[in-house]
Amino acid sequence: MTVRALVVDDEPLARTEMAKLVSATTGFEVVGQAADGDSAVAAIRAQHPDLVLLDVQMPGLDGFGVIREIGPARMPPLIFVTAWDSFALRAFEVRALDYVLKPFEDRRLRDALARARPDVTLACRLEAALGGWAPEPRFQVRLGRRVVLVPCSEIDWVEGADYYAILHAGAESHLVRETMQQIEARLEPLRFLRVHRSAIVQLERVRELRASEHALLLRDGTRVRVSRALWAAVTAALGTRA
Repeated sequence: MTVRALVVDDEPLARTEMAKLVSATTGFEVVGQAADGDSAVAAIRAQHPDLVLLDVQMPGLDGFGVIREIGPARMPPLIFVTAWDSFALRAFEVRALDYVLKPFEDRRLRDALARARPDVTLACRLEAALGGWAPEPRFQVRLGRRVVLVPCSEIDWVEGADYYAILHAGAESHLVRETMQQIEARLEPLRFLRVHRSAIVQLERVRELRASEHALLLRDGTRVRVSRALWAAVTAALGTRA
């Protein structure tokens, strides 16, 4: 099969050269290019590429923001191509196939494409077999004799309570018998972030940062404390500066 690739980079020259190299590689074709994160999200949704070559630092929505918008479960296989080496660990946490540092030699990117091809091919076959369907993770919540399934996307934030946790989802709150560590392990790392030993928030629900209080204000007005030790990581995840 021919791997259909999308090239995302905010530098026109780098984007053009990368697209030429991919197109010249046997078994690959470029189906689109994007100069920023928002355009990348639109292109992924419209073109459904098999592989994305993705920059990290871009105006507006960065590379990790693109993954968050598409959703890790729906994001095509990707190779990060960036001048920043400080995001490598986070890149592999979101299952990137490779992390290529700029400036790079042509051979380095071709090697990355060659290594990625088997994984991309397998992913395409699985998607075809499943019809593109991917179940969203859900939590089981007991309400009397009933068991209610709460999708992760509906959770605004999670509050720790000893060996239990409280899932806050809109106007409803659900007590589950799981620790914060167990909850955190089940949530998508690009969508949810541990901000305190007793708090995990969905990043899209954050409306305001209050640096003087080391706190976040959610869309519904809820105030969530942030650990001083985690403040810099929280602001970085939200695309702001500490």
